[in-house]
Amino acid sequence: MLLEFRAKNYKSFKEEFVFSMTPAPKQKGLNYSILYQKTGSKKYKGLSSAVIYGPNASGKTNIIGAMDTFKNIVLRGNIRNSDERNSPNAAANALELIPNNMDTEHAPIAFAIKFMEADIIIEYAFSADVGAFLDVDYPRKIISESLKINEELIFSRNDELVFGTSLQVIKKYLINEFEQNSKSAIQLAKSNLNNEELFLMNGFKNMFSAKLTMLINNWLDNKFMVIYRADSLNLIRKFADPKKKSVYIEKTLNDAANYFGINSNALGYIIGDDDSDVKLWSLFDRTSKGNKAAISADLFESYGTIRFVNMFPLVVNAILNGGTLVVDEFDASIHPMALMSIINIFHNDDININRAQLIFNTHNPIFLNSNLYRRDEIKFIERDDETHYSKHYALSYFGTSGKKGVRMRGDYLKNYFVSQYGAIKDIDFTPIFENLIESRRGV
Repeated sequence: MLLEFRAKNYKSFKEEFVFSMTPAPKQKGLNYSILYQKTGSKKYKGLSSAVIYGPNASGKTNIIGAMDTFKNIVLRGNIRNSDERNSPNAAANALELIPNNMDTEHAPIAFAIKFMEADIIIEYAFSADVGAFLDVDYPRKIISESLKINEELIFSRNDELVFGTSLQVIKKYLINEFEQNSKSAIQLAKSNLNNEELFLMNGFKNMFSAKLTMLINNWLDNKFMVIYRADSLNLIRKFADPKKKSVYIEKTLNDAANYFGINSNALGYIIGDDDSDVKLWSLFDRTSKGNKAAISADLFESYGTIRFVNMFPLVVNAILNGGTLVVDEFDASIHPMALMSIINIFHNDDININRAQLIFNTHNPIFLNSNLYRRDEIKFIERDDETHYSKHYALSYFGTSGKKGVRMRGDYLKNYFVSQYGAIKDIDFTPIFENLIESRRGV
């Protein structure tokens, strides 16, 4: 369960933003969307969903991009460029694209995350000097790094590596015979730091706790599902011992697709003679010629249907495994009724028993509804026209009193469009067309 994500000097975010998934104080109503998890004698609360609003180019996608970049850096364990180039988020691979392009102070980038997994609270953060925007050959360096478990410091790294006063909080995760070799392991760790490598995924993993590192790795890899640029999502299906020209029909996906709407009788995955990847096909029980047929789904189904079929298994994965699904423009090309149903699944205490979370950005105002979202679940992104820096805040930021106060049952949609909350831009293309027409008249 994600509790908080922070980033600084990432693209349009010059100052640190704090994306909180913990309930704000004094927020009444919609208590069914609150997640609870206990560790020891302490109970933690989390939000089951969040929706992000803001005009085009305000920085909405940059928040999701920051999460994706952080995830990719941690999983590979270093701040060197990755050889992979198949991700739509180029900054996750080419780190010279990360720094704010308006920054003249050469500030380091910084990321931090707080989440709960296996009944422990994990807080991990690092900052790095990766040079200025587009500075490809800059000698990169980790500036700081820290790990806390259940709010107890495990290690911190600045000019030197420092360990907490006791590692008892992670005793069951430590490698065998660690206690007998702890002094030598700590000394070895301090003398073998690499400027470009994260200590968590290298020295700490090898000399202190492969189990804890693997727990963090698995959560980031399998449960922190960050989909940057969802329009490029193409879910790859894999089956054990697949047979050529065989049709694989997933009942759950087909049931959902039929509710959503398809143009064929069913959808199935087929492997052709020359194909190594499984592809989605539209299946027909009977054609005008009286026989069965299959057509590539890309040629027959709507874009919205294809997008839904690619996305729905991720929703299922999140619900069944307690994952955090973060999607850029989750609602694009999908009918609002289908979206409402999915959101209600995450808000349903009887179904969302594994504490799954859904986070997405949107331009659709229908989610600005006090009966659907809590004030702390509605997030805004605004970009300053002069500095071009983005800032992030929640609807709960405004409080409940005063001229801009947000009442529990207030008309969020109306107030948003009269610019009471900011994060909206007045756009008028009329002058462009007036100039075009005027220039033609002068010809």
